Amino acid sequence: MHPTHAPLRVATGAYILNSGIGKLGADEGTAQYLHGAAASTYPALFEQMQPRSFAKLLAYSEIAVGTALLAPMVPATVAGAALTGFGASLVGMYLKTPSMTLDDGIRPSPEGIGVAKDVWLVGAGLTLLTQGLVSGATSGIKAVGKRIDQVNPLT
Repeated sequence: MHPTHAPLRVATGAYILNSGIGKLGADEGTAQYLHGAAASTYPALFEQMQPRSFAKLLAYSEIAVGTALLAPMVPATVAGAALTGFGASLVGMYLKTPSMTLDDGIRPSPEGIGVAKDVWLVGAGLTLLTQGLVSGATSGIKAVGKRIDQVNPLT
């Protein structure tokens, strides 16, 4: 893990890991609420799933994303892709649920404020993803340059 990624990864990772652990023991009402929100937004994926099964899937997914962010051996591109996907699914739910936005479809209603703020997860994920990709590309270019220098001693 690059030292500059540590604050971002620890803050987001700890938050998401804690959220996932909290959902492991979701009661029936919570499971139904979570499932209902996901099934109304992404019916093809979740409509047929049982609420308890969905709550467990969500809990394990959040635990996996949080752990990937906290584990220093997970590359920034992988952690960033996981965080971007997770955040994008939440933002998608926000945008597709009419009661979460005002009439303009963008600004949050009082019901949507809690989910609208998840746009920061997408930004954090994209930051890690792009920095990881740029770092990997830079390393590759440097490696090619060293090989060229070894083959062509005139430079």
